[in-house]
Amino acid sequence: MQETRLDTARIRAARRVIDPIFLDTPLYRCEAMEPDLGCAVSIKLETANPVRSFKARGTEVVACLLADKGPRAVVCASAGNLGQALAWSARDRGLDVTVVASRFATAAKLDRIRALGARLELVDGDHEMARERAATIARYDGIRLLEDSLDIETCEGAATIGLELVDTAPSFDTVLIALGGGALATGVGHVMKSLAPEVEVICVQPLGAPALTHSWRSRRVITTDSTDTIADGVAGRRPIPAVLDDLLLVADDAVLVQEASIIAGMRMLFDHAGLVVEPSAALGIAAILEDRDRFAGRHVVTIVCGSNVDVDAYHRWVSASGS
Repeated sequence: MQETRLDTARIRAARRVIDPIFLDTPLYRCEAMEPDLGCAVSIKLETANPVRSFKARGTEVVACLLADKGPRAVVCASAGNLGQALAWSARDRGLDVTVVASRFATAAKLDRIRALGARLELVDGDHEMARERAATIARYDGIRLLEDSLDIETCEGAATIGLELVDTAPSFDTVLIALGGGALATGVGHVMKSLAPEVEVICVQPLGAPALTHSWRSRRVITTDSTDTIADGVAGRRPIPAVLDDLLLVADDAVLVQEASIIAGMRMLFDHAGLVVEPSAALGIAAILEDRDRFAGRHVVTIVCGSNVDVDAYHRWVSASGS
């Protein structure tokens, strides 16, 4: 495999600094979903931890480095999950955290960021505006800017999921990965292509937030003017060139799914697996629902990446999908 920015030895080393509470998340076959999907499905449950998403794998690596020899203050932009994870990882290491988020982000995520002790600044725009504001704060205050997916620690922390899949999974031939900024996809994808190259790596993004998928297909960065999706955790408009370079080396395909399929996937995960998940976590199931023939007879692993939902919105989505 051509070289990505990621390093397998560093990914293995990351496991030694990540709090074990975020490691070795449940992986199990969910046979109850299989009659409707037409393939064997295993779930990698990244929501079974204190911040209910995979993001802390990366922030643990970042916070450990900062606590050892870096600045004691750090700022990030977040749709909600990264901010929670960074606040959690920094709390016991004496780091000062500022999180910049959209005022329109999921309220439950914002409340949890505050509860974990981070300073929260809201902007009257989308996630891309939050990224710009976080960079400004870092520049003027002289503190560390954590950029999700660009900072390699976020990718290599997420990549430890791939190590667990390779080490513990029964035979599977496809892994479906939610595609947002790209840390999860490039991290897990790197491990798969390095250690299990026969596994097909498929990235999944909402049709209403397609920038990185379009970029992957065109092999150049393509931005969009706006996003329109309930999957707030993956609603980026401006792909990072270095992340795209990595993605081009590890992704076998990138697909777009409709909102109705995302909602149907959320409903299926609730009905058949007892899981309340945020829209981004249902992207893998949505991809199967939209192309059953492609996955027929395969054993697919889907990474359930987050479960921080707005309860009222969740009830509306799931009820609507069942009507």
